[in-house]
Amino acid sequence: MREKINSTAFAERMGAYSHGYRVNIGDAELIYTTGQIGLDEKGEVVYPDDIGKQTEFVFESLEKILEDAGSSLNEVVKATIYVTDMADFTEISKVRNKYFAKSEPVSTLVEVSRLVKEGCKVEIEVIAVHEKK
Repeated sequence: MREKINSTAFAERMGAYSHGYRVNIGDAELIYTTGQIGLDEKGEVVYPDDIGKQTEFVFESLEKILEDAGSSLNEVVKATIYVTDMADFTEISKVRNKYFAKSEPVSTLVEVSRLVKEGCKVEIEVIAVHEKK
């Protein structure tokens, strides 16, 4: 069984997608999030000149989606990070390490030529495993 997660913490979605999906796998649930970028509730890019703050914003967005699913960043097992400039790795890594201090997920970081919105420099998607109680 699967269930859509559409967080009320965000503005209206800009297309036919969900913020995440919860997939029942027996004693646990897999939580998949859509890639998050630095857009505020009005669809405006946040911190286009500060990769550290933009990355913080993205992690806060991921945290909201996971909380709506009954999970948290502490349950993340896989992260995929897309960056537009590999030179930003050090700043992104500092923020990543803060948010993933407990879960220490496996990760992939890839440089891409651009993201969906000009000014967004990082996009992150995660998979979490939430054990049912």
